[in-house]
Amino acid sequence: MGIPTPTFQDTLSDTPVSFPALLNSGTTGEFTGQSIQALQHAASHLARVSSPSTGATADELKPAIEAVDLSTPLSSLDETLSELSQLYLHDAIYFHDPKYAAHLNCPVLIPAVAAESLVTSINTSMDTFDQSAGATLIERKLIDFSAELIGFAPAEADGIFTSGGTQSNLQAMLIARNRAAGRLAGSFPERLSKLRIYCSEDAHFSIRNAAMLLGLGTEAAIAIKTDDLHRMDAKALQLQLETDMAAGLVPMAISATAGTTDFGAIDPLIELRQISDQVGAWLHVDAAYGCGLLISHIHKERLEGIELADSVTLDFHKSFFQPIGSSALVVRHADSFQSIAHYSEYLNPRDQAAQSTNQVDKSLQTTRRFDALKLWVSLRTLGVKELGSMFDQVISLAQMAEREIAVRDELFLVAPVQLSTLVFGYSLPADTYPQHEANAFINLIRKRLHASGEAMIAATTVNGQRLLKLTLLNPNTTLSDISQILDAICRVGRAILDEQNTGANL
Repeated sequence: MGIPTPTFQDTLSDTPVSFPALLNSGTTGEFTGQSIQALQHAASHLARVSSPSTGATADELKPAIEAVDLSTPLSSLDETLSELSQLYLHDAIYFHDPKYAAHLNCPVLIPAVAAESLVTSINTSMDTFDQSAGATLIERKLIDFSAELIGFAPAEADGIFTSGGTQSNLQAMLIARNRAAGRLAGSFPERLSKLRIYCSEDAHFSIRNAAMLLGLGTEAAIAIKTDDLHRMDAKALQLQLETDMAAGLVPMAISATAGTTDFGAIDPLIELRQISDQVGAWLHVDAAYGCGLLISHIHKERLEGIELADSVTLDFHKSFFQPIGSSALVVRHADSFQSIAHYSEYLNPRDQAAQSTNQVDKSLQTTRRFDALKLWVSLRTLGVKELGSMFDQVISLAQMAEREIAVRDELFLVAPVQLSTLVFGYSLPADTYPQHEANAFINLIRKRLHASGEAMIAATTVNGQRLLKLTLLNPNTTLSDISQILDAICRVGRAILDEQNTGANL
């Protein structure tokens, strides 16, 4: 006689099951205690930070992390936090340090960090109103606010928060692709093969990646040469368009940049609008970096013409001092989202779309964090004027740093400062340092400076020449901090030259 198989009814029990690690109305005490514990742990590390990095390498950090047995938990949060000190916090890269000048990472506003606790504890999902309620309306209000800053009519414009500029740019190119393909005849692959995107040589790589992801191929993103200030050359664009259109190609989009990653260059937006109208192309403006100018008290006119765009990328986690991620895509006309709208009976039925306030209809994501709350809390606590003053300060700092480079014989600036980045080289005798050796020299300066933990700087390559770069997004950084970074670069450079001249092992 076999053993009877338990039925579903047999597995039920009258004994309540409790999982106290889950956050709910009955576990708020534990939630408060552990949250305070984690915050105090983070604050303790922040208070001890004296440099942006320890200079630790991946090879140095990997063994301790690889040794962790994730199948065996520690006994308490306190032990876990102590372990994290070793694995992460001690060697983390601290963007708030005044000598961090590497990438487009900013220190973050304290009210925004506080808002993160609300974002994660309530854990709202922004796809549909029945999962978000007031959060949807707050995000929409912020989109209206952003549209007004750009110069769009809020009643006609629309937008969506995204994970970052890469996603915003991809979505803008998707809208432009659908618009252009919808005007052509033939099979969809045939139509896609004709489409082209035009951007400057200095445009963000996400535009080329978008071309690839959208089935066009990276070769469909045509790089247009730039002028001496690294802005897209409008005449070169016109010539390229004439050539391509004569060959039967179709201009899908012109993607302008308002604040290139290296030089902070702003493409000639008014001219590009005129050209877009002539060829029937979508005009997108990637203002991921330059969006801080929208709230500037001094420099807002540099974005003249942005209000003429069809879509704009804004990265609040760069120039509005927000924690990652906080970005948005804003379109001039709300109906631009129609070509990417998608419906599902279980989530956002098509027959209810006109009456709903669901955000999923406009997003590439389904489940999506309430990242807009961080910006909302920042604006309501500090005000837009304070944020604008911060961005103005980093521009002023870059202008002062430009003069500091000019007084150092070892250094030379490649282009005038336009936003808050500085690209410069180290003077080497050309007869003894061919280009590949000079490039290796620049990389070694950066490597040694990072290894020392004294400062963090970036590097880039322009026309085959490796160059150093300072990216300034910390309004608390002082001119003295910048002087010390530049002095360190010169000191390290001289040391390398001495070693090479004496034949020392590098």
